[in-house]
Amino acid sequence: MTEEDALRYLTALGDGIVPLDVDAMARARARQARLTKPPGSLGRLEEIAVQIAGMTGQERPSVARRAVVVMAADHGVTQEGVSAYPAEVTAQMALNFLRGGAAINAIAGSVGASVTVVDVGIASEVSHPALLARKVAPGTANMAAGPAMTQEQSLSAMVVGAETLEALVDEGLDLVATGEMGIGNTTAASALTAVMTGRSPREVTGRGTGVDDAQLAHKVAVIEQAIAVNAPDANDPLGTLAKVGGLEIAALAGLILAAARRRIPVLLDGFIASSAALIACAWRPLAREYLLAGHVSVEPGHQIILEHLGLRPLLSLEMRLGEGTGAALALAVVDAALRAHDEMATFDEAGVSDR
Repeated sequence: MTEEDALRYLTALGDGIVPLDVDAMARARARQARLTKPPGSLGRLEEIAVQIAGMTGQERPSVARRAVVVMAADHGVTQEGVSAYPAEVTAQMALNFLRGGAAINAIAGSVGASVTVVDVGIASEVSHPALLARKVAPGTANMAAGPAMTQEQSLSAMVVGAETLEALVDEGLDLVATGEMGIGNTTAASALTAVMTGRSPREVTGRGTGVDDAQLAHKVAVIEQAIAVNAPDANDPLGTLAKVGGLEIAALAGLILAAARRRIPVLLDGFIASSAALIACAWRPLAREYLLAGHVSVEPGHQIILEHLGLRPLLSLEMRLGEGTGAALALAVVDAALRAHDEMATFDEAGVSDR
C-alpha cells in the first residue's frame, strides 16, 4: 500500500467515527434507575455500563468476545542507552507471549481474553505459528539523530493496526484491550507526550524498565535532543508520530481508529498504549469517546496523558509492565459492570418496593 493509499484508508476510517448513541445511553440509564439498588449506588460501574451502551448502540451490551492485541517493535533510540534491558529482549518476550509464559497470558487467561501478538517492527526474525507477521521495518531509526520513521512507514504501521482490528471483528469481537512490547518505547512515548501535551520531557519521563537516576537524566536529555533535532509539531499528530514515535505505537493508533469506527470499546493499557491514543484522538477527536482507561501506571507521563484526554482510570495498582496487563486486569471491572447492568432484576421483576 502506498503512502497515499494508506492515508486515504486511514482518513476514511477516521471520518467514519460517529458520536456515542445517546438513545442507547438513555435506555441504559433508565434501566439502571429500575434495578434493585439505590440510584447511583454502584458508582462508576453504572457509568461504565451506560458508556459502553453508547459505544455499541445496545441498551444491554456484552463484551463476551474480548481480545488483547500486543503490538511488538524495536526502537533505534536504544542505541543511546535509554533502557535497562538490551534490544534483543523485544523478540525474546514476543516469543514468551506466543508460548504463553508472560504476565499478559496469565492475566488475560484469568478474564477469558485471547492474546494476539503482532510483529509490526521487531528487529530480528521471530517465528511461531501463532505470530501475526506484519513487519513494516526492522525497528525504527534513532530518533535522537533524525526521524524515527518515514511518513510511509508510520502510516503503514497504522494500517497494520487497523487491519488487525478488522480481522478480529470478522472473527467476532466485542472489546479490544491494547498491549505492546518494545525495548525503548517509553522513550518514544515520553517524546510524544511532551510534544502533544506541551509538557517538558522531564515532567513526562519515568524510569521505564527501571533505570537509575543517572540513566533517567540521560534518558531525558536524549528525548530533549530528539525533539530539538526533529522539531515535531503538536498540530501535526501524524507527523509527530513519524518523527518521535514507534511502529507499535503507530499500529495501536490505527487499531484505536478502526475500533472506534466499528463501535468496539477500547480498553487502554498503560503509558505506551495511551500515547497511541493521544495521537489517534488528536487526529480524530471522536475516537476519544470509545476509550476506557484500564489503569494508571507509575510512569508520570501516563497520568498526564489521562488528564489531557479526560480519562479516569479504572484501577491504580502501581503497575508499569505494559503488555496489556493493566487493561486485561480492568476487564474484570468492566465485566462486573455489564453483568450487573444486564442480570440484576428490576424492582418490578423482583417484587421489591421502590422509593
